[in-house]
Amino acid sequence: MRTMAKRIGLGLLIVGIGLAILGFWHKERISRLLAVNSLFAEDRIVANFTAMGTMFDSAEVSRDPAITHALSRGAPMQIPDGFDVWTEARAVTGIVVLKDGAIRHESYPLTAPDEAAPETSLRISWSVAKSFLSVLLGILHEDGTIPDLDAPVVRYAPALDGSAYERASIRDVLQMSSGVTFNEDYLDFWSDINKMGRVLALGQSMDGFAAGQDESFTAPGEQWQYVSIDTHVIGMVIRGATGRSIPDLLSEKVIAPLGLSQTPYYVTDGHGVAFVLGGLNLTTRDYALFGQMVANGGTIAGTRIVSEGWIAESTAASAPTAPGEIGYGYQWWVPVGATEGQFMARGIYGQYIYIDRPRGVVIAVNGADRSFRDPGVAEANVAMFRQIAEALD
Repeated sequence: MRTMAKRIGLGLLIVGIGLAILGFWHKERISRLLAVNSLFAEDRIVANFTAMGTMFDSAEVSRDPAITHALSRGAPMQIPDGFDVWTEARAVTGIVVLKDGAIRHESYPLTAPDEAAPETSLRISWSVAKSFLSVLLGILHEDGTIPDLDAPVVRYAPALDGSAYERASIRDVLQMSSGVTFNEDYLDFWSDINKMGRVLALGQSMDGFAAGQDESFTAPGEQWQYVSIDTHVIGMVIRGATGRSIPDLLSEKVIAPLGLSQTPYYVTDGHGVAFVLGGLNLTTRDYALFGQMVANGGTIAGTRIVSEGWIAESTAASAPTAPGEIGYGYQWWVPVGATEGQFMARGIYGQYIYIDRPRGVVIAVNGADRSFRDPGVAEANVAMFRQIAEALD
């Protein structure tokens, strides 16, 4: 009888421990879901954008402390008229302007209450991260790891077989012309982009989310439409081709040789897979350093990271966008009216790396602009970048 009582007691103890663990797990996930729901709240957005690693799973992208390419400082530039009004209206949290690799302007107009050294804060990239992945894919394309951009994505990501991506090529997803139906409306709670945010918050699988996309609006390669999950598919292709994680590869191929000032990190899903379409976190100065490498044609301080040919090909407006509209390359934007060598990385809430190669100008911007969707805002941002670049002539 005592033996049975002991067994029952032990069983109840195990059940109790299990329930406690389950309760803790749910508490953690619920806390993260609440964090996602308040991520863009007016009173929290600035602080949240420098603390993503406290709200989501994350993975460090290690750098080599022995390699540091500190940006030099030039004479302070004459700021264009309207600059201060623009930074306030656009809730700019950090801006670094380079001319021929030297800092000509650096400021942090809007900071969090406890942000003592904003130049060292790691700020969320949002979709600027897509352009980093483009560089990484270019390196792997050139070294023969992924030789054919017209190969189907399922060659390297078989989990996508049977999904809306089964007929898409690597080039299709690079150019956001997969034809996959994906709702990017941030104001719609049930949109695909917001469902994806909940996948991250609940520690679920981004690979599973991508493989679950089962609708297309057109055949691959026919029409450009911005589909963020296309970039995750690029990440799946890279991981499938190499058997390595994106943080590990980006560290070796890009971040370590680039010589950043601070160690960046990726937000990840619950399986440790990097949120490659928007989860990279760097300092504003280091975003500018990455931009300078691209402006240099793929080199930094004499070290080649990616070829000049890939920079030219990936930043050209090659995607099937509508005539007269903004252009798109391999995860890079080409503004309306741009001349050759003018392009940018862009992310929601005011994240930019604007590059004017002929002028030798790089402008890295971080922001917390809750009005970034308003009509004319994106165009006004590009107009300001052009004014800044012209002021440095």
